Amino acid sequence: MSLLTPFIVLIERRLLRPLVLALASALVLVVGLGAHAGGQSKYRKTAGDLSVAVNSPIAPGHRWVRHRNGLRMVDALIVTDGKDPQMTALRAHVELLGGTVNARFASMQALSVTVPARAIKTLDDRTDVESISPNRSTHRAVSTLEKVVGADAPAVRTSTGLVVAGLDGSGVGIAILDSGVMASHQHLGGGLGASRVLRQVDLVGKSAAAYNAAGYAPDSLDRNIFETSINSGLTLAPDPYGHGSHVAAVAAGNGRYLNGQDTTGVAPGANILDVRVLGSDGSGTVADVLAGLDWVLYNASKYNIRVVNLSIASSSTESWVTDPLARAARVVSAAGITVVAAAGNFGQLSGATTYGTIGSPGHDPSVITVGSSHMQNTPVRSDDTVNLFSSRGPTRSALVDNLGVRQIDNLIKPDLVAPGNRIVSVGATSALGQWNLLATQNPSLVTGLVSAQALKRTVMMLSGTSIAAPVVAGAAAVLLQANPGLTPPMVKAILQYTAQPLPGASLVEQGAGLLNLEGAVRLAKALRTDIAPRLAAGTMTAGTAINATALPLPTSTLNGQTFNWSRIVVVGGRQIASGDALFTQFQPIYDPRLNWGGGSARRMTLSYWPGTMQTPPNSVVANFSETVAPNGPLLTPGVKLATALAGVSSKTGKTGVFLPTATMAGWLAAGSGTVLASGVTLAQGVVLSEGVVLSEGVVLSEGVVLSEGVVLSEGVVLSEGVVLSESAHSSVRAMSLGSPTGER
Repeated sequence: MSLLTPFIVLIERRLLRPLVLALASALVLVVGLGAHAGGQSKYRKTAGDLSVAVNSPIAPGHRWVRHRNGLRMVDALIVTDGKDPQMTALRAHVELLGGTVNARFASMQALSVTVPARAIKTLDDRTDVESISPNRSTHRAVSTLEKVVGADAPAVRTSTGLVVAGLDGSGVGIAILDSGVMASHQHLGGGLGASRVLRQVDLVGKSAAAYNAAGYAPDSLDRNIFETSINSGLTLAPDPYGHGSHVAAVAAGNGRYLNGQDTTGVAPGANILDVRVLGSDGSGTVADVLAGLDWVLYNASKYNIRVVNLSIASSSTESWVTDPLARAARVVSAAGITVVAAAGNFGQLSGATTYGTIGSPGHDPSVITVGSSHMQNTPVRSDDTVNLFSSRGPTRSALVDNLGVRQIDNLIKPDLVAPGNRIVSVGATSALGQWNLLATQNPSLVTGLVSAQALKRTVMMLSGTSIAAPVVAGAAAVLLQANPGLTPPMVKAILQYTAQPLPGASLVEQGAGLLNLEGAVRLAKALRTDIAPRLAAGTMTAGTAINATALPLPTSTLNGQTFNWSRIVVVGGRQIASGDALFTQFQPIYDPRLNWGGGSARRMTLSYWPGTMQTPPNSVVANFSETVAPNGPLLTPGVKLATALAGVSSKTGKTGVFLPTATMAGWLAAGSGTVLASGVTLAQGVVLSEGVVLSEGVVLSEGVVLSEGVVLSEGVVLSEGVVLSESAHSSVRAMSLGSPTGER
């Protein structure tokens, strides 16, 4: 259309503009009717609520929908690709279609326009247009993310303007192991303007120093010197890559100051610990991540770190039993810290759904592994889907036994899914206002998101499981505020049990389903608050009553829609457990020092540094050991096992791990499953159960996951944003693409 610009100007000069506008409107009407008649009209860049308003036979009651001379008009924001800085051609086209340009935002390359509703499709088809959104009202008190996950439900919290009442993660520390955090950003501010980022450390390239520091006693001179050497609180560009700040704010950002464009995270009152382990290009090494986890262990008590977020993934051929990153995550979990990790962004390769692409440490049973769901630009959950890019299970790492035989882990992952598509949150800059690398290389990530990109208020948009993970990390912080006595395995069980199964997606695509914080909080509040302390003191044993009140009904109502909980808890990576006994009796698997995966279980033993004047005893882990777990129960009598209902795994038959989660949830709601008379017991290192393990986890049929991990080339895991070869098995990378290939 840009070729018409000189012609338009010439016509305007000859006072024929009204005739041209009339002809243009008629042409748009004919084109629109033709498209609708053929059923081929498709809005690729237009927001869902705007496309509905355009095509609805009855005029919707939105503030941004109006009528002019009998014509339905809409107020919209059009974001361009920036190739025409003055947007001359687009402005002329808007006027040609009978619209008006209300404002031009040069810094964002966007226009505020009022156009005939029928003109939206024509504008959507322009190659220089990236998105079209309605100019929505600015009175929202909560973000879309909060509404979708249920954070704004009365059981969690309520908001009136900038005032929040209820659970927001206050007092809970979330460690963000990533590319750094812009602590000065207003999203991360707390009371009286102070930042909620309590500490910033940089461990990139410092794994050797961290190794030595692990041997320094708490509060010793050597330890204090090391802590000073890694302090990054005065860095002018604390997050040059831009990933970590976004992740931190999705978990705990408070964006209510952005009037009408609220991008608040899930736990906006939680504290953040910035543990930088990725370089300025978003890459790092496993050694640096291990150093970061070691720092978390050392400082967990000091900063009340209860949650760790790992929006990273490493390639690994190793089983969860021996993989170093998985093992480190287990140590952190054993210390009472909930570990949340991204599943990965490789659910599709060459246009086909691919299974078995979960990386490390997401393949560990102790970790809460998170896949990505798509909110479809609406606050309701009924239209949500699992993103095609979200990595699928089962886990395909392997342990080589004493006979040289590779034993594939085949554990059901991810554990659940959370919103991770086009999430708007913090866009990091330097102290001088220079954009981060992600935004610099991908300008579309920061254009058209807010009315003005002001310093310390900048935002950007990212997608991926690395963005879904902090949604769950924030949810974990809220649960731990509601009930500080929960152990990491209990947090995981509660999140799974209360999740909402999305239609059509299987156990290895969505785990238990979509995060439901409203239900999770109600269930957490029904349990005793002294479970973890009593477990540490040795007075919490198998079968001990753990509910303080009656368990809530297993349903939730969010945004006007009522749904059943999944009632699913994946135990041992291969078994489906359910039933009230999971939350009325203490289950041995709730001990974070015990890890059950497949047909065996292992136990972690921690030892602690002696206390000092500043550090209480039994608060700083000194070292650990892990062995085969001793004989004993894993689940108590009364727990229901539903594994046998799933049957043998077949993608074609949609059975086994390919069974739709919603189908399993429906069976459980109807009372199906086997109530265990004698529980599940570990004897001589082998799990003995009354359930049916899915033929060692999975029968790999129909070539879905090619035999023995061929899809992964013997375990070459596809990490968050890059394909890594086995020769680069120590590499780690954060999700580096704003819109992963195949995103939808």
